[in-house]
Order: sequence, then structure tokens, then C-alpha cells
Amino acid sequence: MHNVLKTVLVPVHREGWPFIGIFFVVAILLCWLWSPLIVPGLFLTAWCVYFFRDPARVTPTREGLVISPADGVVQMIQAAEPPAELEMADEPHTRVSVFMNIFNVHVNRIPADGNITHLSYRPGKFLNASLDKASVDNERQSIRMKTTDGRNIVFVQIAGMVAHRILCTLTTGQAVRAGERFGMIRFGSRVDVYLPDGVVPQVCVGQQCIAGETVLADLTAGPADAAKGALR
Repeated sequence: MHNVLKTVLVPVHREGWPFIGIFFVVAILLCWLWSPLIVPGLFLTAWCVYFFRDPARVTPTREGLVISPADGVVQMIQAAEPPAELEMADEPHTRVSVFMNIFNVHVNRIPADGNITHLSYRPGKFLNASLDKASVDNERQSIRMKTTDGRNIVFVQIAGMVAHRILCTLTTGQAVRAGERFGMIRFGSRVDVYLPDGVVPQVCVGQQCIAGETVLADLTAGPADAAKGALR
């Protein structure tokens, strides 16, 4: 019974409570107008609670692992230059893009142990986050960190069509650990991770990721082929 309650009664991110309150008030007003409308009103309130859920995660703690910062599906793995505002060399890095739909947990987590070295917010468009050009044109929060072994990792929160609020609580110089919460994006979006030179992803396109748990790459591994997968 205790395990069942832990599964159902998931904590809610503090960003969600104002929205939950608004949805609940709307449900009461709908009921006042016409009592059967309480059903869709309460359904939408329950969905809002579900959207802002913030479950605990079990993060692998071995040195050198890069952990997924977002729940969702690996949509693209390709070479791309990190955002220009981070002032890095204009050289392509392997970029792993994790797309979040409205049913995924939207709390984002730190991908590796280290220190935050650069933060840059850029306003932009609200194109479909599944499009490749969303990484260039859409509103985004770009973050560069230096891992404990001195390598740079970049991760970028990208707004989608209905995601009009990117939350990032990090500060420059902050020491962070893999799996720690650092923000969220509301209502459908994407997070890109740019890996250091020579690091191969341990995930493949189409794979489902769990923020704070799924290993995207291993900085300590030697040269190897990128992961491959098959739908079965």
C-alpha cells in the first residue's frame, strides 16, 4: 500500500501551484454556471497536477557519466555548433536532442558533476520544438558547464509552440551535481546536450530518456561506435 501511494502521490513542482489554483477556481466557476461542467473542470485541474509532477529519480553517480537532463524521446543526434552566445569555438559537437511532449515530466536536471561557467538567455520564436531549426530560432536558455575533469558540456532549454516560460535557477560559478533539478519548461519543449569532442552518445534516435537517470554518454569510455537500436 505504501509503494502504491508513493507512485500515485507524486510531489508537484512549486511552479505548478499557481496554475493548479487557477484551474481549480475555473472548475468551481464552471460548476456554478452549470453543475455538469464540474467534471471537465476537475479533469483539467487533475491534468495540471499531472503535468507539474516532480518525482524523485535515482541518478547513477559514477564519475564521467553524462545523464539526460530531460524526460522524452531522443529525436536527433547530429553534429552542430553550440549556441554562439556561449562564446565557444565555432566547431561542431555531437548534439543529442531530447524532445518533451505534454505528457512527460518537465522538470530538468543537471547532466554531469561540475561548475556552471556561462549562462545566456535568448528570446526567439515558438516554432515546433521537433524541428531542427528550433535550436537556432526558438527562445532558449543556454548553459555551459565545466565537468570535474575539465571538459565543457553545453545544455540548452528550448521553448516549443506552446512553451512560453523557461525556468532556470542556475547561477554562474555554481557547483552542481548530476541529477540535481535546475529548472523546467512549460507545456512541450526540448533540451539539447552538446557533448565534448570525441565523446560518443550511448543512446540512439527514438529511445526514451528519463531525466536524472538515463546515461547519454560516458566521458571515460574509449573511442567506440555510436549506439544503435531497433524497434521491437
